[in-house]
Amino acid sequence: MPSTIWSGAISFGLVTIPCKVVSATEDHSIRFHQVHLEDMGRVRTRKVCEIDGEVVLQEDIGKGYELTKDETVPITDAEFDQMPLPTAKAIEIVAFVDADTIDPVRIGDSYYLAIDGQVAAKPYTLLRKALERSDKVAIAKFAWHNRERLGLLRVRDNAIVLHAMRWPDEIRDPAELAPKETELDEDEVEQALQLAESMTIDDISGFRDAYRDALEELIEAKSEGKEPAQPTEGEAQQPSQVVDLMAALNASVQRARESRGETDEHATVHEMKPRKKTAAKKTAKKAPAKKAAAKKTTAKKTSSRKPRSA
Repeated sequence: MPSTIWSGAISFGLVTIPCKVVSATEDHSIRFHQVHLEDMGRVRTRKVCEIDGEVVLQEDIGKGYELTKDETVPITDAEFDQMPLPTAKAIEIVAFVDADTIDPVRIGDSYYLAIDGQVAAKPYTLLRKALERSDKVAIAKFAWHNRERLGLLRVRDNAIVLHAMRWPDEIRDPAELAPKETELDEDEVEQALQLAESMTIDDISGFRDAYRDALEELIEAKSEGKEPAQPTEGEAQQPSQVVDLMAALNASVQRARESRGETDEHATVHEMKPRKKTAAKKTAKKAPAKKAAAKKTTAKKTSSRKPRSA
């Protein structure tokens, strides 16, 4: 298991659950050092005071709030420790809500809550079962790094997960980003739904980071003195102007079904229904039909006459 990030207790009414917090995720990004290309020496970042130009040690660095360009208010660690933080050693559950009422944009990093000692096993299991049977999630307050935070507790594979959340006033209003109202044909909406259906899968565990895989192969080849393999040239995904939305949807549905191994026999693509014609157009089209009918009638009458005798 990863190292403990925080230890304290879950406060559930009058129930106290000693717990430890460990990260629920791992970052598999490949990291690089900054180096001097001439001799591969490491390039370090130094913290320098902008007044005297001297390098400052970590123990001599504190926090200050800038009121103006010429005035900064210093805050010491001791003053931070004296700030009222009732949730400094507790994850305090303050409410229960339906899971679907939580906007995903508010959810941040995820952590597992593990019991801290066998004495916590029973109340931990009690809280877990309460969350499972109620189909709800718990909203909690907790404090890390001298800051009170909002969190969400839910169950995942018999473990309680803590999701850090943003406060309501930390979410920007997207109203100014929304496009203006535009007309959509109902067939276009139906085809978009059909595309979503054709791309629906039951399990996303098979997705891999192709860029990281290629980067690992590059590093391995160079470390062994080999020539890196040339990347496979693929069709570049260039953004293009949408000219015919329905045609693009039809093509997307067809490609999605082909990628899943479905044959053309089962890949039924709905064509766009013709729009209603105007009255003028209808009249214009009826005229040739009447003429054709008239010619046909005349032809029948002519053919039905008896030939004159010589």
